[in-house]
Amino acid sequence: MVTALPAGLPAAASISASPLLGGKPLKEAIAKADVLIEALGFIRQFRDKITVIKLGGSVMETPESLDSLLQDIVFLETVGMRPVLVHGGGAAITRGMEQAGLQARWVDGRRYTDDATLKIVEQVLGYQINTDIVDRIEALGGRAAPLNFHTTNVLFGERIQLPDAQGNPIDLGHVGRVTRVDRRSIENLCYAGIVPVIPSMCIDEKGQKYNVNADTAASTVAATLGAEKMLFLSDVNGVRRVKSDPDSLINSLTDKDARELIASGVIEAGMIPKVEACLDTLNAGVRKTHIIDGRLRHSILLEIYTTKGIGTEIVAAH
Repeated sequence: MVTALPAGLPAAASISASPLLGGKPLKEAIAKADVLIEALGFIRQFRDKITVIKLGGSVMETPESLDSLLQDIVFLETVGMRPVLVHGGGAAITRGMEQAGLQARWVDGRRYTDDATLKIVEQVLGYQINTDIVDRIEALGGRAAPLNFHTTNVLFGERIQLPDAQGNPIDLGHVGRVTRVDRRSIENLCYAGIVPVIPSMCIDEKGQKYNVNADTAASTVAATLGAEKMLFLSDVNGVRRVKSDPDSLINSLTDKDARELIASGVIEAGMIPKVEACLDTLNAGVRKTHIIDGRLRHSILLEIYTTKGIGTEIVAAH
């Protein structure tokens, strides 16, 4: 059946307006659909798999960047992945210490944590930041649970002492490492569609609390949970062949490649501990680790749900 054109409408105009033939809005809609189709394979692949995300650095200082990341996390949970969030909060802790009239002290790159500092760390990191992240996730339509000393603590550990150049122990105060993770509590939340939000603090068997490096805490959580992926959010776009050149990003490395780049000096300074945390995580059985720029809008989705990604993935060599 042929439908007559409305009176006064030129045939050429009717053809150019046809939604079947294109036009900018339709092309943009098709491009969005193509992105969803590209993501579909990854969504199916990672459905019901745990991904641990370490949140820290300057991204936590910018509300817009933080909300974009948390929106990504809500998306992951909505499409069937099981994200677990482990966070630090160094800048906020430093501000809290300054407001209390305390001077920060650093030993080999780690914050010395005396009794007064520990109280600030617990209040700022364990409660204020932890509950703020949960509130933001829920404001974005997700469900989240704060796992701190006032609710359900899931990280247990012991005091650590680093060796100096002569091998003698360095006292860091109340700084610890995680030796045990309450896996059941975390998994129960994940299976219920709730994002666990964990501050990087632990407690020992005597009730002593410790400040813990967030990278190593997240790595231990990922290993304990048998996570599919571990994402470290950084202030750079990943491992670069030339430190000052963002375009020299290396998209994929094996653990062997990463160790060679550390030995040759290509990976240096602040990137070394992040890469070493990735290697420790891989050694513990996690399949893939990623270093991405958390300041980039929707960086988590771009890294997980696109073929090339936007950061550096580090995988175990086969």
